[in-house]
Amino acid sequence: MKCAPALRLALTLAFLAGCAGSGLPGRVTSVNNFSREQGNRSRTYRTKFPLTEDPISEGGRWLNGASDGFDWTDVRTTPRMAFGTMPGDAGYPQEYADSTAVLKGKWGAHQSVHARLRVLNPSNGAGVFEEVELRVRTKIVPHSITGYEINCSVNPSDPYMQVVKWNGPLANFTLLDGRGVGCADRDVLEATASGRGSTVITVYKNGAEIFSVTDDTAPFTSGSPGIGFFLEGATGLNAQYGFSLFYAKARHD
Repeated sequence: MKCAPALRLALTLAFLAGCAGSGLPGRVTSVNNFSREQGNRSRTYRTKFPLTEDPISEGGRWLNGASDGFDWTDVRTTPRMAFGTMPGDAGYPQEYADSTAVLKGKWGAHQSVHARLRVLNPSNGAGVFEEVELRVRTKIVPHSITGYEINCSVNPSDPYMQVVKWNGPLANFTLLDGRGVGCADRDVLEATASGRGSTVITVYKNGAEIFSVTDDTAPFTSGSPGIGFFLEGATGLNAQYGFSLFYAKARHD
């Protein structure tokens, strides 16, 4: 059931308050819960990216695009920020080697992912593509990444938001839908994945639904939540944009 806009906004604000709560600064938590009433097992993960790591690991909880997938690039972190490592000037097909990281373990098919943007200095340059990305139902194995990417441009001169299906090999992807909406510093980007016979991806920004798309052509029905970043048309900008908070939740049918 979809939340009304006011309720969606309230949930988003609650997420931010929880991340900035009274726990230890930069706390990383991974929680598995079992609901006896509904018979469902849910899993959640929350991080403020407290560490300096290349690639992101947080105690071995993450898989990465280069370290584990080989053909893509890894995600790095410094305290309170996760960002990409793409060179920004690679030729085909490496120009599509997005920096990608997903959580390890088994995650339910019903997934919700939130992340708060940290954008220090967007380029605002023509032909420069700077994206933050959420991942749902994603699997990384050697030479293959499958799943769904929800991206948002942080370049004010070229605003867009898209849902992209990754089909496995590097540079093999399908654009499912998009809108002319961009993202900026401190925005909260959210995506949900639901459905079995088909996969429904719904995208939100700051608690408001932007659009929804249904994939009913060999949809992916399992995998992990995660994050990603893309850079093309410029170099040296990776650490200028990323995520400062991340929260994922999933449950089984």
